[in-house]
Amino acid sequence: MTWHRECRRALKSNSIRRAGAISNRGWKRRFDEPIPTPKGKPLVTLKDAAAYIVALPKKEAGTAEWQAAIEALIAGRDVGRPPTMFARIGVMRALNRHVQRVFNPDRKDHHWGRRKLAREQ
Repeated sequence: MTWHRECRRALKSNSIRRAGAISNRGWKRRFDEPIPTPKGKPLVTLKDAAAYIVALPKKEAGTAEWQAAIEALIAGRDVGRPPTMFARIGVMRALNRHVQRVFNPDRKDHHWGRRKLAREQ
């Protein structure tokens, strides 16, 4: 072992990547919760979602919803970018783009009028 300017070798690896702390980066990053698909197994990682989008017909993949999902997937892959939550939201919105939200008129209405005080009753 050669000593240079009173420096010595580290006793253990100081690389975070070698220690396994950054093993969950890139396309292997997992979603917080798996995304259920209409047919087939759920999407668990960014790579699963990318493979699902690549398998779509070109006409469907060219819609604005899927393009936004692709951008969110690419941003979720990069280090220092938004978390996978945004990619999950983009894919979920694209999968559910034909689902209409239904208004339920039977629910309880809010009281947004003037509040009545005890002395006014």
